[in-house]
Amino acid sequence: MSIRKRKWTTASGVAKEAWVADYVDGQGTRRLKTFERKKEAEAFINGAKVEVREGTHVADSASVTVSAAGELWVKTAERAGLEQSTIDQYRQHLNIHISPFIGAAKLSALNIPTVREFEDKLRENGRSPAMVRKVLVSLGALIGDAQERGKVARNVVRDMRGTRKRGKERHQERRQKGKLKIGIDIPAPQEIKAIVGALEGRWRAILLTAVFCGLRASELRGLRWSDVDFDKKQIRVHQRADRYNQIGRPKSEAGERTVPAPPIVINTLRELKLSYARPVIGRSETGDVVREEARDSHLVFPNGNGKVESLANIINRGLIPSQVAAGVTQASSKSDPDGKETLVAKYTGMHALRHFYASWCINRTEDGGLGLPPKVVQERLGHSSIVITMDRYGHLFPSGDDADEMAAAERALLS
Repeated sequence: MSIRKRKWTTASGVAKEAWVADYVDGQGTRRLKTFERKKEAEAFINGAKVEVREGTHVADSASVTVSAAGELWVKTAERAGLEQSTIDQYRQHLNIHISPFIGAAKLSALNIPTVREFEDKLRENGRSPAMVRKVLVSLGALIGDAQERGKVARNVVRDMRGTRKRGKERHQERRQKGKLKIGIDIPAPQEIKAIVGALEGRWRAILLTAVFCGLRASELRGLRWSDVDFDKKQIRVHQRADRYNQIGRPKSEAGERTVPAPPIVINTLRELKLSYARPVIGRSETGDVVREEARDSHLVFPNGNGKVESLANIINRGLIPSQVAAGVTQASSKSDPDGKETLVAKYTGMHALRHFYASWCINRTEDGGLGLPPKVVQERLGHSSIVITMDRYGHLFPSGDDADEMAAAERALLS
């Protein structure tokens, strides 16, 4: 490996000079790389020596652009059989957030400063802190795939994140998001009582199951009658329906679980199964529609055609109208044609019911809850880690040192 100075004259008669790093890569191919300054060439040669010796060096000419590597990354995900929603997210991150800013850059040219600059550009262009974090994770996965293909020597995103204090990052993220609050993010017990009292029709069963069993919306949409054990009063979760209504396994191993169901859910599901009628199989002699009896393989909460119900229908036709009927509302930012204030449903997503279920599991029995320990709450919710449960709901667990308990402890100590 060597460095030499090169001088030449352009066609217009302008004298120029540069420094050329001359070396042989790990495959025995001679490589040349030009720099404006000798110091830059020397730094490159010193780094290349180490990389060639360790077998990790990739020349710029053998590297690819970030966009090209991104296409290979997405194809890898498709061949691996990942869910369509996951592949779509990868594609969105690549096309909307990564390629517009650094898509033309060679992977071999990326370093920690360029990634930090990319991170700053995302923020300056309106990306939220959560989105910036997700895009960086995707960029790290993209470079990792290229690294395995021999297109780049190192993963600068993972190198960068390895130098950060992850605990501090998590603390900052939680501080920005704030704690989940009863009556704001989590329906209060009296609100749930009002909603349950207002439930009726085809949406009653699915919303009751969400409230008292804590299943995710995707798990409710993929639930089959074979998963409901009426004798043991429990529901087995082992599959889900994604946003494209495709049935598949839960995203994590912890998602597969068995959840006990209270009487209100079991009795409602039993009534639903007895009245179940899907799909049409013909007509009787009198011309009445004849529908097939419920089978174990049938969905518990299908749409009118016996297929997977859409999440939008559950929310817009079930959750929101039930809240309005129950008076669980808040003022809208829009007024009616007469200029009067309008009321809208207070909670707009199914996850609010899951949040309530978590709080119900945590609350003490004397407060109307189940008083379950953290590990059991984690298992009921299907979280892959107790850290997820405690980060999200840890502040809801009784501290054991409220005023009454402290007074009792004081009397015991001083008596």
